[in-house]
Amino acid sequence: MLTKDQIFEIKDQQIELVDIPEWGGQVYVRGMSGSERDSFEASVIELRGSTQKVNLQNVRAKLVSLTACDEEGNRLFSDSDVVELGKKSATALQRIFDVAQKLSGFSKEDISLLEKN
Repeated sequence: MLTKDQIFEIKDQQIELVDIPEWGGQVYVRGMSGSERDSFEASVIELRGSTQKVNLQNVRAKLVSLTACDEEGNRLFSDSDVVELGKKSATALQRIFDVAQKLSGFSKEDISLLEKN
């Protein structure tokens, strides 16, 4: 049985190297922490009175900014880079987005739920 201290010491975020031919190189992508995923999901859901609406504006750039990293898992981009990052190739962003979703534990049901809301 794991102890609390053992759990806290585990380095459990996966990192994957992804080829981005549109950019002529590779980018490391990491899975999000639980709190990062919660923040990401909260950033795409807008509350308007008693209704929820999904805001997909720059959703790929938002996820890429949270998950593109160096070899040690340190973010390459900050939240303030999202608008500029959103101007990059949609194909390149989608490559990173797909890997980030996989490494962060997003299921097809999670995506469908966000889209329905």
